[in-house]
Amino acid sequence: MTTRRLLRTVESRTGGTGALAKALRYVFPDHWTFLFGEIAMYSFLILVATGTYLALFFEPSTAHVVYHGAYAPLRGTEMTRAYASAINLSFEVQAGLLIRQVHHWAADVFLAAITVHLMRIFFTGAFRKPRDLNYYVGLTMLVLAVLEGYVGYSLLDDLLSGMGLAIGNAVALSIPLVGGQLGVLIWGGRFPGTPDFLSRLFFVHVFVLPALIATLMAVHLALVARPHHTQFRGRRQKESNVIGTPMWPAYALRSSGLFAATAAVLFALGGLVQINPIWQWGPYEPWLGTNGAQPDWYLGWLIGALRLMPHFDVVIGDYTLIPNPFWGGVLFPGAVFGFLYLWPTIERRRLGDRRPHNLLDRPRDNPTRTAIGAAVFTFVATIFFAGAADRAFVQFGVPYEFQLWLYRGLAILLPIAVFLATRAICRHLRDSGAHPGRDSGARLVERPREAGRDLSRSGSTPGPGVPTRRGDARAGERAARPRADL
Repeated sequence: MTTRRLLRTVESRTGGTGALAKALRYVFPDHWTFLFGEIAMYSFLILVATGTYLALFFEPSTAHVVYHGAYAPLRGTEMTRAYASAINLSFEVQAGLLIRQVHHWAADVFLAAITVHLMRIFFTGAFRKPRDLNYYVGLTMLVLAVLEGYVGYSLLDDLLSGMGLAIGNAVALSIPLVGGQLGVLIWGGRFPGTPDFLSRLFFVHVFVLPALIATLMAVHLALVARPHHTQFRGRRQKESNVIGTPMWPAYALRSSGLFAATAAVLFALGGLVQINPIWQWGPYEPWLGTNGAQPDWYLGWLIGALRLMPHFDVVIGDYTLIPNPFWGGVLFPGAVFGFLYLWPTIERRRLGDRRPHNLLDRPRDNPTRTAIGAAVFTFVATIFFAGAADRAFVQFGVPYEFQLWLYRGLAILLPIAVFLATRAICRHLRDSGAHPGRDSGARLVERPREAGRDLSRSGSTPGPGVPTRRGDARAGERAARPRADL
C-alpha cells in the first residue's frame, strides 16, 4: 500500500508514474544462471567506487624519487613516483591496501562473471534474433574489460607490470605495416615511452575505458529490457510470456542481497587473500626480468599463445614483414573473438533460422553448437594452462620444452575429442527426452511479452490504463519451435 500511495502522489504532481509502475512490474525469470550478469554489474560498481578512492592517492608520474617510506626493504631504492605512490598507498594510507586488493579482486571477478555470462548466452542460444545486437554489445564490453584490466595493473610500474608492458610493446610492434606507428602512438616513442606515458595511460584507465564500459552496460541493460528476458522451456513457459518474479518487492530484495553478498565476498578476499604484492617485485627497469612472472588470469591465454607458437617470422629479403609475436599476440585472440562475433551469423545461415526466439535452448537441444563451443573452450583452456609452463618448471621441475610440445599436441587433439564426446552425449540426452522443469518457491508472475501490456496471472488484476490482448498469447502458442539441430 505504501508503494501504491507513493506512486499516486508522484502521479498527481508529475503525471509520470507510467514508466516507473511498469518497471516495478517487470518480471525476471527464476534461474540461477541469470545471476552472473548481475554479479558482473555489481563488481563493476565496486570497481568504480574503489578506483575512485585509489585515484585520490596514486600519482601517475615517471619522475624518479628515492623511497624513504614505511616499507623498510625498499628504503633508499630509486623508483618512479607512480611505484612509490602505490607502495605508500599500500602501507601508509588508511585502508589503502584493503581497497587496492578489493579493486584487484573485483576486476578479476568482473571479467570472470562476464565470461561465464557469455558462455551461458552462447550455449543456450540467447544470441539469436532479436537479441543478436545485444550479444555484440556484451562481447565488445568483454574486450574492453580485458583491455581495462591490462591497462590498470600496468600503471603501477613494478617489475611485473613493466614486463607486461614490454610484452605488449613487442606485440604491438609485430603488427605488419602499422606496428611501428602504433607503438609510437601508444608509448610516445621507443619503449619504455616518454615521461608522460603513465599520465596518458592513467587517463585512459580512469576515464575513457570506464566510460565506454558503463555506456555499453547501460545499452546492454536497455536491450535486455526492451524485448524482455529470455527463459528456459517448461510446462508453462511459452514464446509469448515470461514467468518469474516481479521486480518489486521480491526481486529487488533478492538483487539487493546479491549485491551485498558480492561486496562481502570481494572485501573478504581483499582483506584475507593477498593479490599482486607489488612491494615484492620491486621497481621496473628495462634490463631486469624474472622467471615465473604471471599476469592476471584473463591474460593467461595470451601468454600461453605466445609461448606455444614456434619461432616463425615472415621474412622478405632483408625485412621481417611479420615477426613471431604477431601469431600468438594478435592473430590468435583475433581469431577467437572473430569466431565469437561471427557465430550468430554462421548459425543463422547454417540453419536458415531467421525467426525471433524468446525461449532458450538447453545445451543438449543443439548438439552441434554445444560441441563446437566446448571444443573452442577446450582449445583456449589448453593454451591458458600452457601460459603457466614456466611455473610448472620452477615448482615441479617439469622440463619446459617437454611442456611446450605436450601442450601443442593437446591443443590439437583435445578439442577434437571434446567435440565428438560432447556431441554424442548431447544427442543421447536430447533423444532421451528428459527435460525436467523446476519451479522455484518464489511468487511467480506470468506476463505476456507484448511491450507495455502486462497481465498478472497470479491473482492480481491489471493496473489502471494497462490493456490486455489475448490474441497475443494465442499467437505465441502457435509459434513454431526452432528447427532442431542435427
